[in-house]
Amino acid sequence: MSIATKTIPDFISILASKEAVPGGGGASALVGAVGTALGNMAGSLTVGKKKYADVEAEIIELKKKSDVLQDALLALIDKDAEDFGPLAKAYGLPKDTLEQQAEKDRVMEWALRNATGTPFEIMKKCAEAIDVIENFAAKGSKLAISDAGVGVIFCKAALIGASLNVFINTKAMKDRAWAEKINKEADELLAKYEAKADGIFAGVKSQLR
Repeated sequence: MSIATKTIPDFISILASKEAVPGGGGASALVGAVGTALGNMAGSLTVGKKKYADVEAEIIELKKKSDVLQDALLALIDKDAEDFGPLAKAYGLPKDTLEQQAEKDRVMEWALRNATGTPFEIMKKCAEAIDVIENFAAKGSKLAISDAGVGVIFCKAALIGASLNVFINTKAMKDRAWAEKINKEADELLAKYEAKADGIFAGVKSQLR
């Protein structure tokens, strides 16, 4: 049974346990999926309303994007767990001889790159979701604007959370050029989308207070 299809109580229970997975990466993917779904909910409450007939076609397309992003983020919960296995084994490899140390270094570098890919993908999906929710908040039903606001702040949290899982892996890499390249790309996503999410949230809040 995949982690992503467990019940909510079971997921939370495993998350709180000593089990290595799910961890911060899987939790971030779940939070991102929930945030995306909340934006999607705002879209669902817009479609079919005469007041929003002029934007209905656009909202329907945004909902399709949200459906794809939700599924992708849920899949990344299990992908993150799968990627951790080789890394955990790499940490346990022997290093008693020079040959063993060299082999461990090689395997570790591969496993770290592999384990970095999924949280970085989670970041990118959350960034896409923030872009979509921006439109839901601006053009969707005002009755559901609070859902869009909650959704965007969830996606921001997931973006930041996933970044920590990127950085903990790049920090351990010996190939510093590759590590710094990934760090730079992650920092750029954070700089752009933290600010964008904060702006969307502030706009929603201003309409409610």
